[in-house]
Amino acid sequence: MADVFDKQLTAVMEHGTRMRPKAVYNALEVRGGQVLLGGKRMIMAARNDYLGLAHDPRVVTAAAEAARRWGASSSASRLIGGTLTLHEELEARLAAFLGCEDVIVTTTGFEANLALAPLLGRGDVVFSDKANHASLIEAVRLGFADRRWYRHSDMADLERKLAAAGPDTAKVIFTDGLFSMEGDLCRLPELAALARRHRARLVVDGAHDIGLLGPRGRGVGDHFGLPDAIDLHTGTLSKGFGSIGGFLAGPREVIHYLRHTSRSVIFTTSMPPASIAAALAALTVIETEPERRTRALEVARRVRDGLRDLGFDTGDSVTPIVPVITGSKERATALWREVLAAGVLASAVSAPAVPEDRSLVRLSLQATHTDQDIAHILGAFAAGGRRLGMIPAKAAVPAAPGPQAAACPVLDRVS
Repeated sequence: MADVFDKQLTAVMEHGTRMRPKAVYNALEVRGGQVLLGGKRMIMAARNDYLGLAHDPRVVTAAAEAARRWGASSSASRLIGGTLTLHEELEARLAAFLGCEDVIVTTTGFEANLALAPLLGRGDVVFSDKANHASLIEAVRLGFADRRWYRHSDMADLERKLAAAGPDTAKVIFTDGLFSMEGDLCRLPELAALARRHRARLVVDGAHDIGLLGPRGRGVGDHFGLPDAIDLHTGTLSKGFGSIGGFLAGPREVIHYLRHTSRSVIFTTSMPPASIAAALAALTVIETEPERRTRALEVARRVRDGLRDLGFDTGDSVTPIVPVITGSKERATALWREVLAAGVLASAVSAPAVPEDRSLVRLSLQATHTDQDIAHILGAFAAGGRRLGMIPAKAAVPAAPGPQAAACPVLDRVS
């Protein structure tokens, strides 16, 4: 075991893909999608704050006021004194927002998915997309159901496995709504049809899509016009909502059961007051300012199209998660260093987060990124890609676009 660990540690240190994180902070004068890193102003493209709400003054003020009123912690788990009226308010608001009968909030999004484990009983079969988030994978491992992994978004593979399980077996399909590394969406219409045909339940982790996608921001079900196709939602408040925490949303009897059986709910201190208040304030913004979603998706489209025009592979992304797929870990690390030196903070990603041959540099874009930020990002990737021989030497650097103010006036009010 020690030898295996030593080899893994050596590989990590040599390639530097998982660098020791440096302190990143926002100063008051740094606007929107920019941060200070070591005193240098940089474009922040490594956070999942898609709507730019983590630093929205309304969200920050709500968090501060809640901390002053309710304290820094709830200091107990939900069942033994850790339930505040704030928890119940957030659960009611989320249930109304998602159109579900009931919601339970958890301290983190990871815990929300772990809370699914009691639903996976002996004799049941769970079918999970191979690209699902680690927290869904852990939920499958914690449950007692038989496990079947299907190839990423491969509906033919899933159907074969569903059929092989037999008509009388209790079946459940797990999928991310928006896949967190490559930015593609689950194939919800086909998943819903398969679930009906094979009498399976469908559970969707909306961590990255709830708040962002769909006419009302309700996630992939809203995006595809199939809100009733999803039997149970899980999600997080740390992406589109700019806070931290998680939730499960679905039928009242299922949520009631999970409140009293899920260890990640029962045996952990509940979500702190400041985070609840921040999520409540963010939810109000999500419900009343759809232009934020529009802007986030527009920024993503322009960056994605620009990278493809340069000759980079951005996979099947259609969201603010934009991967630049390099193949090897070494190439991902090299490109990440190039764009970092040019003032763009992205993420280098390799196995186990992605397959061994699909290492990538991951961009996570925000509504608060300006037109000038977009030009800077594309220029950094153009220059770095040319130096590394990843794109043609004559690949043109995209021209700087026009003024930002006309493109997204909402940012002037809240950034």
